[in-house]
Amino acid sequence: MENRTPLIAGNWKMYKTPTEAGEAARKLAGLVAGVTGVEAMVAPAFVAIPAVARALSGTEIALGAQNLHWEDQGAFTGECSAAMLKDAGCDYVIIGHSERRHLFGETDEAVNKKVRAALAHGLKPVLCVGETEGERDAGHTMDVLDVQVARGLDGLSITAESGLVVAYEPVWAIGTGRTATPDQAQEAHAHIREKLGQVLGKPLANSTRILYGGSVKPGNIAELMTEPDLDGALVGGASLDPASFADLVRFRAA
Repeated sequence: MENRTPLIAGNWKMYKTPTEAGEAARKLAGLVAGVTGVEAMVAPAFVAIPAVARALSGTEIALGAQNLHWEDQGAFTGECSAAMLKDAGCDYVIIGHSERRHLFGETDEAVNKKVRAALAHGLKPVLCVGETEGERDAGHTMDVLDVQVARGLDGLSITAESGLVVAYEPVWAIGTGRTATPDQAQEAHAHIREKLGQVLGKPLANSTRILYGGSVKPGNIAELMTEPDLDGALVGGASLDPASFADLVRFRAA
């Protein structure tokens, strides 16, 4: 991992009320207290962010959001801005998750504007990229990744201090129980890093963390993390249970 600290990020999606989310965050904090060499982050639903921020205060666990709007304010019913998320205590924001792209029609251009907004307000963007099953079967995986990375970061001023994270999430492996083999994941991650080198320059590409997302569980994370270009995981279902997620954060002790 070339001194890239692994990041284990939990995407809680549309689960957990504010009360439930706060309780889960407190339990998780207790379970991972003392873990070193790994960063943990959880991204609850918008309404649960304040409760989780309170629960995580004074801990080493970072707080993220699952989405944002690219404008600072305005008549955008149902949206949250980067400034709102930052003020609520967020460190990270997930952008371009496959569910946002495929269920809600989010485009690469919208993703680009959201990354720009996150950077402008000191939020670390977690840029999600990944191919569908049809695209993989047709042999287009690398082309899809090239387009999503290039368009997602087009024209943006990225520095090491920006804290950019990229998450590779093969759509066919999300919530399906299917997981890319370590070799498949490494091939995609290495390609993403090569593309990042073209877009950002090699030094920044080498320091950028690339997470794997797609049915990551305590039983498969250790093997996945042996690959040189896998720098952590973006976890869905297995992050909802504090004990399960704590096992993922503790993968080096497994």
